[in-house]
Amino acid sequence: MCIRDRLGFAEVARNSLDVSSDRDYLAEFIFSLSLISTHLSVLAEEWIIWFTTEFGFLKLPDKFTTGSSIMPQKRNPDVLELIRGKTARVMADVSQILILLKGLPTAYNRDLQEDKLAMFDAYDTVVACLELLPAVVRGAELRVDRINEKLDDGYLDATALMEYLIKRGVPMRTGHETVGKLVALAESRGCRLGDLSLSDMQAICSIISTDVTTVLGTRNAVAVLQSYGSGGKGPVNEQIAYWQQKLGDAGQTE
Repeated sequence: MCIRDRLGFAEVARNSLDVSSDRDYLAEFIFSLSLISTHLSVLAEEWIIWFTTEFGFLKLPDKFTTGSSIMPQKRNPDVLELIRGKTARVMADVSQILILLKGLPTAYNRDLQEDKLAMFDAYDTVVACLELLPAVVRGAELRVDRINEKLDDGYLDATALMEYLIKRGVPMRTGHETVGKLVALAESRGCRLGDLSLSDMQAICSIISTDVTTVLGTRNAVAVLQSYGSGGKGPVNEQIAYWQQKLGDAGQTE
């Protein structure tokens, strides 16, 4: 058995000068870690917003929050804020390895001993975040009552109404303009789209009929989202089942 096989390598490097200075694999590895960290940051940012008093959509376990230094009534989502903040650190590691490599001539240079700092820092940071975030997710609770209170604010059913018109032969451009007029009317009266009378709607678009109520209101608007990958209950449940099976199979493989 040759040394390559004994070491478990797929092949031998073809250029000794290149291989002594090549750190492409490290740059790619650190970039992948930064991308993971970016996704974690996006999740953390969204949950931080949901946790605010203004939204109040989310309840986090006390052990993942801390009190304010000056406001006794306030709770801060510190763990999520730290995960969001550490993304900047991992992104900086990408810049560090690329800047390190950009000015080096071919073959080994002592500068390359600095490559490990970026790699280990990025790896340790992302692993720590990945170990902590699942515990936050498991302990979090959605405040369904608060979410329900807010669902019909902002005319979230306007898109469903536009699609309702499109399915009845109205060009998208016209449907978009029509729904805009209906929203403006509802805003002027301080009501929701579903609170407008049928005669009000038909005065703007005669195609609208009594079945329009099937798409008005957030729950109805979401219910009609049935295309693959959409936000309707059916497609979302399909995706949940898919990922439960995929992650379950991955766990069994390991």
